[in-house]
Amino acid sequence: MNNDLTDLLKELKIKSPDELFADIPDAIRTKTLGLPKGMDEDEIRRVASAYAGMNKTVNQEHSFLGFGLYNHFVPAAISNVINRNEFLTAYTPYQAEISQGIMQALFEYQSLAAELFQMDAVNSSMYDVSTSLGEAARMAKIITGKDEFIVPKYLSKNKRAVLDNYARGAEIKVKEIDFDEKGMIDLERLKEALNENTSGVYVEYPNMFGIIDTNVPRVKEIIGEERIFVAGVNPISLGVLAPPGKFGADIAIGDGQVLGLGLNFGGPVVGIFATKEQYIRKMPGKIMGITKDYNGKVAFSMILQTREQHIRRERAVTNMTSNQALMAVASAVYLSLMGDSGLKKIGEINMGRTRELMDIVREFDVTMPYDGSPVFNEFLIRLKESKTFVCRIAKKFNLVPGYALGKNYGYNDRNQTNIVVNVTERNTNDDFNAYKEFLREVA
Repeated sequence: MNNDLTDLLKELKIKSPDELFADIPDAIRTKTLGLPKGMDEDEIRRVASAYAGMNKTVNQEHSFLGFGLYNHFVPAAISNVINRNEFLTAYTPYQAEISQGIMQALFEYQSLAAELFQMDAVNSSMYDVSTSLGEAARMAKIITGKDEFIVPKYLSKNKRAVLDNYARGAEIKVKEIDFDEKGMIDLERLKEALNENTSGVYVEYPNMFGIIDTNVPRVKEIIGEERIFVAGVNPISLGVLAPPGKFGADIAIGDGQVLGLGLNFGGPVVGIFATKEQYIRKMPGKIMGITKDYNGKVAFSMILQTREQHIRRERAVTNMTSNQALMAVASAVYLSLMGDSGLKKIGEINMGRTRELMDIVREFDVTMPYDGSPVFNEFLIRLKESKTFVCRIAKKFNLVPGYALGKNYGYNDRNQTNIVVNVTERNTNDDFNAYKEFLREVA
């Protein structure tokens, strides 16, 4: 064994295996797992379980944390389906003809997502909504030949970071426009920002603050047919809100995490990517189609593959090398279980419970900067206390009050705390009571 290791190190021209991790910043590298030497497997398992028990889940706290990952109910049938061997072990099909089961499942996902978004076509998924946004910006440039892409000033930093990476390589200039006093996209500033180099505009509905932006349906009219309108939506909200296809979106994206994937410690998730028929060949990823085989029986085939591994490199529109097939199947199962009426019910519960908590907040001396604007299941509050104090009181009530916005979002006042509060159908009256007690001490 030692000889093998010595030979490997010599071949790699390094002195120690630790050098393989040199690119990881020292400040975040784990020096030790805290395990004594000489422990057998059973002892290690016990120690590891004790460590794991120190973590808390949303089932052990009064959690109002959302901001991209949401605690929605996940029907048990989903895990029963996606844990079947034919799905769990299936990789993205290369030889489509021998992968009929997974191809049909992805075809069903595409069909259900297209119906939900009211768009002409949906690909077989992206990694997440952030990569969907990056690909949408690049697609807008490919279609228009222009290189400026407009986004809201208030945008999740995860999305913005991935978008900036895409933009850097594709030589796209990203411009920002602010919100108006209602927390919605400022249409006058949008008009001013448009020029002959604008390839597209991205807006969200609901947006980062949970506001149902009623200015969004006017965006396509303002930017015109020569520019690409990209709409970002929360898919589970479409049971009660108008789908992006109804207000002129050329591209629509969303995160399918809310469609039966659970929290999963932050991942995996699935990015939904939809477009109009005329732009299908510019869309990244893969599309599954339905056809007939030699004997006239229904069959499925991969009908579009736009990555460089499948077509000539200079014609490729993406280098995305895979997708989230298993998560896409999970979303399809969720949509088929819920149906139109189920999605509508979930949406109504989310909006109703959110209004209940907003009414509780109004009982205290707490500012809601965009109070009066319609929201789906998130809203912004401003507390006149430091983040340190707010966190200490929240811990006292075993509460996660939401996502606290910091300097990276432009909130620099240390004497106040701005929190995006999320409510879903899983929040109970006990959760609300805990929030009320929390507000008594911080308001």
